[in-house]
Amino acid sequence: MSYPSAILTAMTEQRVAVVTGASRGVGKGIAVALGAAGHVVYVTGRSTGDRVTFPTVGGTVEETARAVTTAGGTGVAVVCDHTDDEQTAALFARVRAEQGGLDLLVNNVWGGYAAYHEDRHEEMQGPFWEQPLRVWDDMFTSGVRAHYAATVLAVPVLRPGALVVTVSFFPGSYLNGDDQVAYSVAKAADDRMVAVTAAQLAAREVTAVALYPGLVRTESVLRAAEFFDLSNSESPEFAGRAVAALAADPDARRHTGRCLVAAELAEEYGFTDVDGSRPSSIRPHFAKPVP
Repeated sequence: MSYPSAILTAMTEQRVAVVTGASRGVGKGIAVALGAAGHVVYVTGRSTGDRVTFPTVGGTVEETARAVTTAGGTGVAVVCDHTDDEQTAALFARVRAEQGGLDLLVNNVWGGYAAYHEDRHEEMQGPFWEQPLRVWDDMFTSGVRAHYAATVLAVPVLRPGALVVTVSFFPGSYLNGDDQVAYSVAKAADDRMVAVTAAQLAAREVTAVALYPGLVRTESVLRAAEFFDLSNSESPEFAGRAVAALAADPDARRHTGRCLVAAELAEEYGFTDVDGSRPSSIRPHFAKPVP
């Protein structure tokens, strides 16, 4: 995978990670990349062997856990609905009992695309006042609140030097009146949560960052590939390699509270995507002035 030697050395130490919402997509890619870096990875999600949740996009926690182990780590499948605080608390209690502590939490679970996954596309179209209010609930209950709850419940388990990564996206940093209102506000909320939690976690020697992937070739994107220009797209594992590099960096705390772009971290840390390419950052697209 081509990492600098100092990071490769750090990766030889087996660390414990939790990746939420990892049965498919970016979460699965992050979990597998952490497996390749030698982590014990607790893989969470609502989709178990019968694929009862979002069957159109496939993927189960068991499949991801096996992929983590095949990649070189240890995958542990945990069925967990992160909108249920008791289930989330039980997850971290299990991690404490089995591992003694946690080195890395990745807040990736995201119910904001439920309408797409369930083929309710019309709910995501038109101006915000014509969209059902549950679009907001999908973004926040199964997104922002789930990230907050997981972070709250993980803190007592996090070891000094631990890392919390919350997967977000550019609308959190860059305002565009054409963005979907609920989505834009959710990402801005995630980013502010990261900034404030980072400040409060500093005394515990815990680093917190937001991670912006680019256009990722998830199962859902590939289902609609004819609508996307995939020439500068990223595999799901690319974001995972960014997380693995951050987790292995002994000076990662310099990034705390910041919104980091996976493609820009590839330049900094010297890693590539699974096919050897290095996708470019799409920040300029979002940062350009809105007419």
